Amino acid sequence: MIHKRSKIIGAIEIGTAKVSVLIGEITNGRSLNIIGMGSCSSSGVIKGDVVDFKAASDCTHAAILSAEEQAGVRIEGVYLAQTGAHLSGFYNEAGVTVSSADNRVDFDDIERVKSLAKAKQVTEDRTIIHHIRRPFRLDGRIEQNPEYMEGKKLEVGYWTVHGQASKVSDHIHIVNGFSLHVDDIILSSLASGVIMSSPEERRHGTLVVDIGRGTTDYALYYDGHCYVAGVIPIGGDHFTNDLSIGLRLTTNQAEGLKVRSGKALVKAQDKTEKTWLNGDLEIGDRQISQKAIEQVLSARAFELFEVLKKSLGNHFRPELLGSGIVLTGGSSRLPLMDEVSSQVMGVSTRIGECPRWVMEELAVPEFSTVLGLLNYGLSYHGEVSEKTQRSRGLLGRVKQIFATA
Repeated sequence: MIHKRSKIIGAIEIGTAKVSVLIGEITNGRSLNIIGMGSCSSSGVIKGDVVDFKAASDCTHAAILSAEEQAGVRIEGVYLAQTGAHLSGFYNEAGVTVSSADNRVDFDDIERVKSLAKAKQVTEDRTIIHHIRRPFRLDGRIEQNPEYMEGKKLEVGYWTVHGQASKVSDHIHIVNGFSLHVDDIILSSLASGVIMSSPEERRHGTLVVDIGRGTTDYALYYDGHCYVAGVIPIGGDHFTNDLSIGLRLTTNQAEGLKVRSGKALVKAQDKTEKTWLNGDLEIGDRQISQKAIEQVLSARAFELFEVLKKSLGNHFRPELLGSGIVLTGGSSRLPLMDEVSSQVMGVSTRIGECPRWVMEELAVPEFSTVLGLLNYGLSYHGEVSEKTQRSRGLLGRVKQIFATA
């Protein structure tokens, strides 16, 4: 039963493996009930980018229709995930002198320093997805809310994520094609990060890594704030492709072998240890060296985390990650992936678990992003902030669609 004082929001992730849709009912702006879900095997999407608009639209619309039929209602606004190798980021900071005679920070000081820190522009073919704010510093000390505090110099910085405008608009047009309005675009890594880590873990420092089929998204948290978020173009499909080429298998055979017998570390000791290719013992089935399977997958797993570490660069400080690394996403299911992460990154790693309130069928790594999108929908529903100050026009709106205040 839909309550009178409620809004129906949808969370949509157009991924490389599948399209996922969740529908939530926000009641009185405070509570969220998941009332519908739909999914469809993805088509026309590679590494998070739409390469066949019609195919991607068809599977997205099928997932939306399935979710709406289950919920029995029409979605009023959509929170849309954004990923893809086209995304990039940069850091910019600014400082201002506190204006009042008594050196007390006021609202105008805060707005002025934030505006200066976000002033750096991108080229016309790029569009800003997120301005992610780091903590304020007042005379060098970290302050979560410096208003009314005494100090002389106020500083703040933003990690700005931007993407290719045409690729961002492709995702929006797919949703608009079903006569739905995109309320916000949320970076996939931020959506996964907020649902797979607690506020306490983010304060102590954590890195959330979402390993999907086409890409790996990450969000690095210190002091309760996201310092860096990004995407690397390596995912589960690369593991499958390596098996296909290395062992001369079809893509379907390689995927099945990966799921049934794959490991991210070499554990087989004997080259004579075998596993069946198809597992059905029918004509064409044959035995494959278990060690060979693990060697191929292990090489790719180590490469993934080496590339991740390089992408993080100087932002990655293991001594500040008190809560370690959290892995999520469908490809994090490959056994021993957490052990590879620990070895390469030098930080304890665990497979993430969804919060206890998540229903059983959604409490799997593949749904972490859409669950995080709904969380954003609840957290910012009806809030008047930088996030809602948008200019008109599709790409103009995208450029200002979300800023962590």
